[in-house]
Amino acid sequence: MLRPPLIAISILSACVLAYEVVLTRLFSIILWHHFAYMIISAAMLGYGAGGTALTLLKEKFSRHYRTAYVLAATALALLMPVSFILAQKTPFSPLELLWDPRQPVWLLAVYLLMMLPFFFGGLSIGLAFTLFGRQASRIYAFDIFGAGVGSLGIIGILFFLSPSRVLIVLAALALLAAAIAVMELRMRPRWLAAAFLGLAAAGMTATPDLPVNRSPYKDLSQALEILGSRVMEERSGPLGQMTVVENTHVPLRDAPGMSLNATREPPPQLGVFVDGNGPSALTHFDGMLGPLDYLGQLTSALPYQILHQPRVLVLGAGAGSDVLQALYHGSSAIDAVELDGNFIDLVGGRFRDFAGNLYGLPNVKVYQAEARGFVSTSRMHYDLIQVALLDSFGTASAGLYGLSESYLYTVEALQTYLNRLAPGGILAFTRWLTLPPRDILKLFATAVFALERSGAADPSMRVAMIRGWKTVTLLVKNDDFSHLEIAAIREFSRTRSFDLAYYPGMPPEEANRYNQLPQPYLFEGALALLGQQRQDFMDRYKFYIEPATDDRPHFFRFFKWDTARELFSLREQGGMPLFDWSYPLLAATLLQACAASVLLILLPLALSRCRRTLPSASVASYFLAIGLAFMFMEIAFIQKFVLFLSHPLYAVSVVLCSFLVFSAAGSRLAGSRQAPNKVTWAITAMAILTLSYLIFLPGLFQSLIHLPDAVKIFISILLIAPLASCMGVPFPSGMTCLASAHPESIPWAWAINGFASVVGAVLATLLAIHLGFAAVIVLAVVIYAGACAVGRGFLTVH
Repeated sequence: MLRPPLIAISILSACVLAYEVVLTRLFSIILWHHFAYMIISAAMLGYGAGGTALTLLKEKFSRHYRTAYVLAATALALLMPVSFILAQKTPFSPLELLWDPRQPVWLLAVYLLMMLPFFFGGLSIGLAFTLFGRQASRIYAFDIFGAGVGSLGIIGILFFLSPSRVLIVLAALALLAAAIAVMELRMRPRWLAAAFLGLAAAGMTATPDLPVNRSPYKDLSQALEILGSRVMEERSGPLGQMTVVENTHVPLRDAPGMSLNATREPPPQLGVFVDGNGPSALTHFDGMLGPLDYLGQLTSALPYQILHQPRVLVLGAGAGSDVLQALYHGSSAIDAVELDGNFIDLVGGRFRDFAGNLYGLPNVKVYQAEARGFVSTSRMHYDLIQVALLDSFGTASAGLYGLSESYLYTVEALQTYLNRLAPGGILAFTRWLTLPPRDILKLFATAVFALERSGAADPSMRVAMIRGWKTVTLLVKNDDFSHLEIAAIREFSRTRSFDLAYYPGMPPEEANRYNQLPQPYLFEGALALLGQQRQDFMDRYKFYIEPATDDRPHFFRFFKWDTARELFSLREQGGMPLFDWSYPLLAATLLQACAASVLLILLPLALSRCRRTLPSASVASYFLAIGLAFMFMEIAFIQKFVLFLSHPLYAVSVVLCSFLVFSAAGSRLAGSRQAPNKVTWAITAMAILTLSYLIFLPGLFQSLIHLPDAVKIFISILLIAPLASCMGVPFPSGMTCLASAHPESIPWAWAINGFASVVGAVLATLLAIHLGFAAVIVLAVVIYAGACAVGRGFLTVH
């Protein structure tokens, strides 16, 4: 009796999920990180289109199931590297999307190329569901379990192999799955399994790394075009690909916003790029403070004019510029926090002598941790908390961080930082100056909200801001600024020709003196945000500058539709550089996903003879709803756990793996028990758990965040397990019922669920930007409840 190739299904599912993660890393390197949403959508589209192909060719696939399954696995193995190579050759540039009419076509081409491997991955899984529908729970369990293992395993692999190399490894694993399928399906000739094993081994050992071609608009690409530049070191990890560049002909001089009055240039520097963005400066240090005089000429040096020998915490230490600045100004102790261990290893290892053993000095302690998590768990109090200038000016000004969630700049984050300040302590932020002002006004508004929530009677007495020609520094104090401190701020700015943007009691005539703008934007904005009409000011402002919160942590989202229309109309007069590219790209991806899903999943079925087997409205609505709700829930809860686990990498891997593995367990349990109304009970339990989590998780996380990482990971798994188990019940239960009553509708159900997942992956992100992740979770519960209501007619026990 023919049985489903369960082991091969698990391996293929692990390959497909790992491939999805690797693609997000590769696209972060060659383009920018926000293409992750397009890749998730392309993956779901491939799965859905696979269901459509099954419906149209069901009889042929049924007659040649073994051959079709092995061929699908082989196609997946070949297309994973080939599709990526072809996508790189497509002349797509997101920066030209709105004025080059060919770019939407190239975007669609990249989208479809990325979809192809997922099509064959979905086809292989769908084949098993179609032929073995009565074993849907077992197949679903092995499928989801494999995906869970893949999501966790790929993170570990990326610590040791570059993403391009991992792509080759995954292709070899898909060939291994084909070999195992040959054995599980007892195919002939017998040497076929050995042939696939040989191909897998050859791919692992003999195939070189795939070429990775960065966009010519990325900072690293432009830096390497300069005469004399060369790559000194390159290393890869899950958090990014790091490249160290030296230029002996045109030396790097990285001193963000340095005063035009400065008379001394920086010492020799190396540029450190992450995923092609940057650079951060790795500065030569020989133990002498004199050559570091330029660090006193930056706007970020302002807090050191107020504080004497402070105890400093640097968040986002990177290559060490802010640590050097603290050292130069005589700080008594410096704690430096950096998430990426490759930075710490570069400064303290490979370039230890060049950097003067900076991270090994007696008064410098370096911690590898996520900044917000470190501050939340620390019991130390600091005179100064310095938040480093983490992003490059090019990507910031182009709006390419608009979709990134940053818990570093939320209202709750600033409250946490303020709580870690010693009496009279200062919180300092330095940002790039963008015109018209965007992020600095948003950060100023965030500081005002944080001070109010922390109980400050008059926030206007606790903030100060100065502006150079390229950077802006904002100070937030946990007490009122004194007259002496204000005098120090004014003197610091005067001697360096920095413009005063705001200090308590500042008269208008002191603004906009040196680096003159058409009007004193920052001073006027600060007064408006401190005034009674601040909400009206934020509503009328050309860019979205309302404070980010932990529920809506998109700090770099400045996009407004009204402004977009105005800028687009001014595109020939230079309006496009002000455009926030990431949000329109996400909206375009959603429209593209809907159109591609209709064309590749639903329309072929509607035009074929399969329209006679069209499922009922209740069946279609059921599988549409559970596809949307699952994606909403999964994406939102990943973000909810980022803060608790204090590491985005841990959150993605632990939450995704837990959701998938325990969904598989719920699926297996659903298939082994013939309980009446099991879908209703599962959705009811899930709704109770979800709403309870929304109420109690923030307080629970805050009380447990000090625990070791291993304990927090274990707690996260315990919290996710019951929820994910309930979420694993609806899909296989629906499939099992269809297999008994309407087996001809199974491919339709697979296709509709795939369509919902395609749209849901992008739609969840758009909704979270506008409504917050909590609203997305509540909406998922409502959709699950709707699925339960419409599915009662066919969800019967068999």
